[in-house]
Amino acid sequence: MAGNSQRRNRRTSNKKGAQVGSGGKRRRGLEGKGPTPPASARKGHVKSRVANAKAKQAARRPVARRGGKGSSEMVVGRNPVFEALRDGVPATMLYVQQFIDNDERVREALQLATARGNLHIMEAPRPELDRMTNGLNHQGLVLQVPPYEYAHPEDLAASAADHGEDPLIVALDGVTDPRNLGAVVRSVSAFGGHGVVVPERRAAGMTAGAWKTSAGTAARTPVARATNLTRALEAYQKAGLTVVGLAADGEHEVGDLEALGGPVVVVVGSEGKGLSRLVGETCDYLVRIPMPGGAESLNAGVAAGVVLYEAARRRA
Repeated sequence: MAGNSQRRNRRTSNKKGAQVGSGGKRRRGLEGKGPTPPASARKGHVKSRVANAKAKQAARRPVARRGGKGSSEMVVGRNPVFEALRDGVPATMLYVQQFIDNDERVREALQLATARGNLHIMEAPRPELDRMTNGLNHQGLVLQVPPYEYAHPEDLAASAADHGEDPLIVALDGVTDPRNLGAVVRSVSAFGGHGVVVPERRAAGMTAGAWKTSAGTAARTPVARATNLTRALEAYQKAGLTVVGLAADGEHEVGDLEALGGPVVVVVGSEGKGLSRLVGETCDYLVRIPMPGGAESLNAGVAAGVVLYEAARRRA
């Protein structure tokens, strides 16, 4: 029995121990690793470093700024709605009172709204229209005007540069009547200007009234809104534009100022008050419009038209 036990022990001791395997590493090492990545994707390669540098530079570029949006507006009443539609005022919705008396002006308004194609027409009960208009006499017609999207002051000069032209811009200081703004937009368009700048506060905006007075030119002449008009004028000066302010006591006559033939911003103040002190001090020149008839002042639309004509004459 002892001999048998010794033989079993010898057989056990002669067996090989557990072998440590490669875990498939050798087999995977023989397999291909796919196509070689492009140089720009290889870490440490010169092309990879160049691509990373370009990506970082693009991330640092400033985002194009806009002047923000105005507020939406409601045009109410049969005649105002008809005139707004006739004059091309942008609109998104025409509300028509249910069971409205279908007179000639209502039919004309509906025809104009239908002809646009992209203007929604919706029937609404009278109480709903009363609520929407805060009880105004809407006469069964309410037109919704979308918020105006203002440009940034820098956009106007950039647009001129894109066309290879010297910028011709009008800035309004303290002009609060939207009809004056619309008239200035119309003059800027007529004399080849590149846009209008208005302050963000205490100034007229692009309302339906301004659109109507512009006679459709607001669709192609941008209006920019500046948070601070003085800083916007200083930025124009740093970009090489001459800032010319209109003042009744200006030391130059508008017809004598050669600077109007180059890159220029014409600043027009309100009728009566004129330019504010800070804006006046920022101007490079103050010019006056001679008025032999003895009028004390001109409204903003007329004054801007006179100076724009002189600028266009010098550029011709």
